[in-house]
Amino acid sequence: MASTTWALDPTHSEIQFKVKHMMISTVSGEFTRFDASIETEGDDFSHAKVTFNADVNSITTKNEQRDGHLKGEDFFDAGKFPDLRFESTELQPAGDGQYTLSGNLTIKGVTRPVTLDVEHAGAIKDPYGNTRAGFEVMGKINRKDFGLTWHQLTETGGLIVSDEVRLFANVEFVKQ
Repeated sequence: MASTTWALDPTHSEIQFKVKHMMISTVSGEFTRFDASIETEGDDFSHAKVTFNADVNSITTKNEQRDGHLKGEDFFDAGKFPDLRFESTELQPAGDGQYTLSGNLTIKGVTRPVTLDVEHAGAIKDPYGNTRAGFEVMGKINRKDFGLTWHQLTETGGLIVSDEVRLFANVEFVKQ
């Protein structure tokens, strides 16, 4: 069977993260410049190869000072490590439209295996004859595993920024 390439439609996709702030609220952020692709056998996503790349300098949390701190050496060090990458090692079906996506995530020059939950929302032909497929991706990482080790404690001993980061992606791909 022939290999099929699916290209990301960035205008209908978003990459977000959420992290606890002072353990009482959640701060959300996103990357505004990113790319991804999927390689499948025909139209079957069961064992697809997924790649993803995000421009660290496109991070936004809707707070310029915090964004600057995140881009700096305490966190992503965007001057030395301008992007983060993901390459899948396995995509396994996990039930009706559900998949488990395993792969290697590289942040700040550190590569670690991660496992993400994927929900395939379906595929459809658009009014222009293009085949589109949509997915929701969710997972968690420990930021310290990737060298994002900055921390500070509140006066009661709680963390200012949680070590756990929740990842969310809503992505749409177009069959090439």
